[in-house]
Amino acid sequence: MGGFFGVASKSECVSDLFYGTDYHSHLGTQRGGLATKSPGGFTRYIHDITNSQFRSKFENDFVKIKGKWGIGAISDYEDQPLLIGSHLGNYAIVTVGVVQNVETLAKQAFDKGTTHFSELGGGYINPTELVATLINRGDSFAAGLQNAQELIEGSCSILLLTDDGIYAARDRLGRTPIVIGKKDGAYAATSETCAFPNLDYQIEKYLGPGEIIRITEEGMEQKKAPGDRMQICAFLWVYYGYPSSCYEGINVEDVRYRCGAALARNDDAVIDMVAGIPDSGIAHAIGYAIEAKVPYKRPFVKYTPTWPRSFMPQKQEVRDLVAKMKLIPIKELIEGQRVLFCEDSIVRGTQLQDIIQRVIDYGAKEVHMRPACPPLVYSCKFLNFSRSRSVLDLASRKAIREIEGDEDTDTPDEYADFSSEKYARMIASITRRLKLTSLQYQKLSDLVTAIGLPKERVCTYCWDGAE
Repeated sequence: MGGFFGVASKSECVSDLFYGTDYHSHLGTQRGGLATKSPGGFTRYIHDITNSQFRSKFENDFVKIKGKWGIGAISDYEDQPLLIGSHLGNYAIVTVGVVQNVETLAKQAFDKGTTHFSELGGGYINPTELVATLINRGDSFAAGLQNAQELIEGSCSILLLTDDGIYAARDRLGRTPIVIGKKDGAYAATSETCAFPNLDYQIEKYLGPGEIIRITEEGMEQKKAPGDRMQICAFLWVYYGYPSSCYEGINVEDVRYRCGAALARNDDAVIDMVAGIPDSGIAHAIGYAIEAKVPYKRPFVKYTPTWPRSFMPQKQEVRDLVAKMKLIPIKELIEGQRVLFCEDSIVRGTQLQDIIQRVIDYGAKEVHMRPACPPLVYSCKFLNFSRSRSVLDLASRKAIREIEGDEDTDTPDEYADFSSEKYARMIASITRRLKLTSLQYQKLSDLVTAIGLPKERVCTYCWDGAE
């Protein structure tokens, strides 16, 4: 997924930039980077953070960076920030999102005279560099950013560090958030509001979809008004948003409590305890336990000092190993118990399959699973929240193939309808494969209600295919 942080300050900004960017580490996979601007020009550092904490990689750089303005990024895989020279002036750029039409835009750029792009491993064009090329076609930074927003298919939110301030541009449909914070002598732009409290910033503004603003230490100036249509990713609240963050003024932890409560209201399972799959399933489980008046317990504890997040490694076998090693079961809380687990979602189901088997092996009497969102029937094409190489890797698609005997079920609409017979057959297939006593997913309508925005304002594509 990735995230970014930018700050313009009357004094040195490096401390705020360092810690503000670090607060996005829960979103990242492989790269972290910082860039500052001082009278001497730009300073930039980029490091591989695949198996290391952001702070540990940047501690030595911290004392070498100077400047009152800066931007930083935690990135899925590409190096950021990039330093760009153009007719608009020199600038640094970071992006968050997925550019689906990279090849088309690159061809158009070559046709217009671009001679080359830097490459990533495997020959992929760095999407951030491509975005910079689109910006450079404008006669101003604001015009260039608007040009990029209009041409990109997918999503892309952008921060630019320029000679006249930091430009923040939210993607055209607002799939990812940008929030402006303010404190005495400084303004900041962030993907995650959890970066603000400990740095003493107060939320000043949530950018609207497609909105562009420029911030300096003196204030902010709107360069483009927001559009009317918004499609913010609902998965922010379900899974990859940080519990203390807010999007559109709605707190993540609060939504997860409401999700869990909705699961409990629709359930009649007789159980001894509720547990959450650490970490993102915990708040959903607490909400369930409170609503159902059933004890909340921790039959698994997470060992975090040396094990990274399990979705980060690129190889499935490595992800599975990480998932197993970081969760330590407590037999005394499992043996002979009817356990109900809440989980944010079931993506591939491979790691969950191992967790359930371990609970069974430790003597659980029953194992029930309650995901906080509906089955993922469609693969997200707007953001990098799943590392599945193919939509056919999804647990739901495996079940559909089992039912249909078809390797390419491209129109699984009936399976997304929780009231249909095919939906029930899909759930039964997943239940058998995971060896669960019962499996009941969240209804989409209940998830949308828990978030608190109208359905037409949130993206639910991965569940119902709606665009």
